[in-house]
Amino acid sequence: MDTKQILTDLRIERERIDRAISALEGLDGTGILKATTPGAQPAPVKTGRRRRMSAAARKKIAEAQRARWAKQKNAAPAKKASAKKAAPARHMSPATRKRLSILAKKRWAARKKAARV
Repeated sequence: MDTKQILTDLRIERERIDRAISALEGLDGTGILKATTPGAQPAPVKTGRRRRMSAAARKKIAEAQRARWAKQKNAAPAKKASAKKAAPARHMSPATRKRLSILAKKRWAARKKAARV
């Protein structure tokens, strides 16, 4: 690379850095560009105030939501009716319950014995 090309590249880089510095100097500390910076548009300043909804608008929204809930509530039983019948609940006989209880007690006793050793 020859010296003239290096000088040209450095001058281009210096111009880019100068533009960046002038842009940063144009900031007023809050991240908003000052109006004195050429070509800069001042950003709108947020005041922190929240929008208020009128009572009529709140009432209108509430009524619409209640209508949606009512529509959904009325449509829900139709879905349940079209669903397949649930299987009847199965219950254990007393004999099966006793047998499982005895097996569980044997397992617990074996675990307790193994833990002692």
